[in-house]
Amino acid sequence: MHNSEPESTKQEIQEEATQSADTSKQEEQEREDAPVSEDEGGTREDNAAVDTEQSDVEELQQPTLPIDIVEAKEDEVDGEEPFTIPDVLPVLPLKDVVVYPYSVQPLGVGQERSIRLIDDVMRGDRLVVLVAQKSADIEQASPDEIFRTGTVARVGRMFRMPDGTLQIAVQGLERVDIGEFTQEKPYLMAHVTSRPDVQEDDNETEALKRNVIGYFQRLVALVQNMPEGIAAATLNLEEPRQVVYVIATFVQMELELRQKLLEIDSVREKLVQLSTFLAHELEILELGKKIQTSAQEEMGKMQREYLLREQLKAIQRELGEESEEQATVNELRQKIDEANMPEEALKEANRELSRLEKLPSASPEYSIIRTYLELLVSLPWSRSTGEKIDVSHAREVLDEDHYDLQKIKERILEYLAVRHLKEERQEEEAQRQQEQAESEADESAEKEKRRSQPLVAQEHTRVINREPILCFVGPPGVGKTSLGHSIARSLGRKFARISLGGIRDEAEVRGHRRTYIGAMPGRIIQTLRRVDANDPVIMLDEVDKVGADWRGDPSSALLEVLDPEQNYNFRDNYLDLPFDLSKVMFIATANALEPIPAPLRDRMEILELSGYTEEQKVHIARNYLLTKQMESNGLKSDELTLDDDVLRLVVRNYTREAGVRNLEREVGTLCRKVAKQISEGKEGPVHITADQLSDYLGRRRFFDEAAERLDRPGIATGLVWTAVGGEIIFIEAATMPGKEERLILTGQLGDVMKESVTAALSYVRSNAEALGLPNHVFENQNVHVHVPAGAIPKDGPSAGITMTTVLVSLASGRKVRSDVAMTGEITLRGKVLPIGGVKEKVLAAYRSGIRVVILPKKNEGDLMEDLPKELREQMEFHFVSDISEVLDIALEPEGANAKATRKQEGDGTGRTRRRKNEKVVAQAHE
Repeated sequence: MHNSEPESTKQEIQEEATQSADTSKQEEQEREDAPVSEDEGGTREDNAAVDTEQSDVEELQQPTLPIDIVEAKEDEVDGEEPFTIPDVLPVLPLKDVVVYPYSVQPLGVGQERSIRLIDDVMRGDRLVVLVAQKSADIEQASPDEIFRTGTVARVGRMFRMPDGTLQIAVQGLERVDIGEFTQEKPYLMAHVTSRPDVQEDDNETEALKRNVIGYFQRLVALVQNMPEGIAAATLNLEEPRQVVYVIATFVQMELELRQKLLEIDSVREKLVQLSTFLAHELEILELGKKIQTSAQEEMGKMQREYLLREQLKAIQRELGEESEEQATVNELRQKIDEANMPEEALKEANRELSRLEKLPSASPEYSIIRTYLELLVSLPWSRSTGEKIDVSHAREVLDEDHYDLQKIKERILEYLAVRHLKEERQEEEAQRQQEQAESEADESAEKEKRRSQPLVAQEHTRVINREPILCFVGPPGVGKTSLGHSIARSLGRKFARISLGGIRDEAEVRGHRRTYIGAMPGRIIQTLRRVDANDPVIMLDEVDKVGADWRGDPSSALLEVLDPEQNYNFRDNYLDLPFDLSKVMFIATANALEPIPAPLRDRMEILELSGYTEEQKVHIARNYLLTKQMESNGLKSDELTLDDDVLRLVVRNYTREAGVRNLEREVGTLCRKVAKQISEGKEGPVHITADQLSDYLGRRRFFDEAAERLDRPGIATGLVWTAVGGEIIFIEAATMPGKEERLILTGQLGDVMKESVTAALSYVRSNAEALGLPNHVFENQNVHVHVPAGAIPKDGPSAGITMTTVLVSLASGRKVRSDVAMTGEITLRGKVLPIGGVKEKVLAAYRSGIRVVILPKKNEGDLMEDLPKELREQMEFHFVSDISEVLDIALEPEGANAKATRKQEGDGTGRTRRRKNEKVVAQAHE
């Protein structure tokens, strides 16, 4: 098809469209040598063969508009010959670019085949088909990977760059359809067919044209990078076809929409598609402009307020005046500078202070930020006692404050010694590293080492402070809390106690989020703020009584606090900043281990305080409690005197406990009575004797009556462990006729103890003949086992042999010895299993006046290790491994003369001699 060739003005492009980023003199010379002749093209062909990783054709800059846009009609071209589109033309694939008729665009050519194509075209008629690739990821597009509608274009100018690539300027002429390809190498060539647009000449098309031009002019006003004069140039376009192609060239569109505009035949349909796109773009751009304008106005307002505020501050400084809000801000700023916070905390404090400075004091958030900042500046980020650990001094303090407890004291001293040794080694290592750093000659290396030193020191500190958390477990009144006071005093540190008993809210430990009304930090952070040191001794009291409900699980929150691997980075919910707890010495206390969750118990080292013997209590009362209570009640040291026998009677007749808390109350009662007498005019000193004790303390409360209670068969004395120490229990059994054999259990027995009764009954019935009982023992009878004090729940795996002894006593008619107590579990084979809490149970037997105790054989080592020497000398212990041994020791001899036999064997002190055929007694000794 023949079309008239555009005028020479269409082949000229603006200077900016063809300039390269490199402005070397060689490039300037190449620009002066344009236009390119065929001979010059041949010379360039010889120099061009550089393969780069650039795309076939890349858009270098915005397309340019010819200086004069003239309608390409044959009858309007003066003196120019019409051109004919050849049947076969070279095809140049483009990436993300669609070239339209009437448009002039600069292109970059980088691939070897494309460079050769351009060189060949420049030696001929300079016509080439430009067509878009379907995917920009393809390096060398094949015929199946390009669209079939493109644009015939004329290459106007060509510049060869120093790297071998080409810069060309092309002008689109006409749409064409690409037919069969004639060659694929060295570049693509194909048959082409002209495809002119269908131009409608009606009012609707004219209206669409004007609408598109109006949209485009509004868009040019909103877009910053449009070429100058483009909006005015579009007003001079008369044909709708020109309007579509020129505007589409300068608008950013997706490749699919660009190709669609090229492929549509109807100019009216092209205008509809372009109008819809421009309307959508205008809506987005105008909305963005509105948002930007609003933001700029707000920013301008803030800048004005800031400027006015600074001017107001300057005026107030000149006048010597300062507002209350500004005084608060300045005070907080000074405290922040003096707090010596870590980097993260300092950054957060300055950010919150900046917010506070901009807020009016009437704002609700003002008080929240101020309270938060006051907490930050009051925390002891770097304040510590700084005293070194003195193990010898710690030993003196522990011995001064506590009697006995040798194992506990030794473990505490080991803990302190390890920490002291590590701190010394840390200081030596730090000093060695400092000396090594100072000896470095290279200044840059020294600076680098100094810059990394804080991180190394911080990690080293974490390793140093990874000691276990000590947990004192024992009954009330044995001195768990006072041990914490002694440890703090021996270290010269501050002591704080946190009672965890009954708390159910996790926020008590971690704190509340600041978004909540009335939010406050957790107890850990509050305690550190109160003691004003980052290395106190904190006692977590009653850790076994922490609850859990829908508000959270505080014991889980304690995992991070008590884990040395995590507590160096403890985050309170209110604080929301890491606080180092690794310098804090945590000590936990508990009455029992069972309620403590296993993960929490695993993070602590358990130290058990079982209780005190009678002699130990007398010593504690003489050296500690009496002095303390006399001082508390205003008595001088010589105004009250009493003998050890009086204190022993107080321990024996007025208290029965594992600890000394009630003993201290009774001693306090004596002191108050004496203080009352002195206040009424009685002259001191007052000496209290054993005969006068009832006048001061009233009637006797406890009696050694265990021997009187076992007055018939079917009763035995057992030993159990409780949270308040060991206790003795009396187990009773009775039988009655019944149609069905039943086992009746009463006395608030737990599951474990119920199973012990069932196992004992099964053993007795299955081994009746060996035990000397009738073969059909308990047949057609109901067996009732009862443990008195039924309102108190009782459970634990330690009553098996007691239950068996009771049942054998009931079946045989032999009474159980009144001076014997026993503990241990039984199997169906009659084996005696070991139990726990040996010391507590033995102390309970001693307090009750029982001097003979039957224990499992495997607990012999526990007894020798835990029980004091004086107690082992006063009591008799039998270690058994089979139930037959228990029965031989516990049951009285058969016959009517049982009492006489017992009387002959007794020595009047509650202790017994060995009888004939009795197992050898394992007398406790050192």
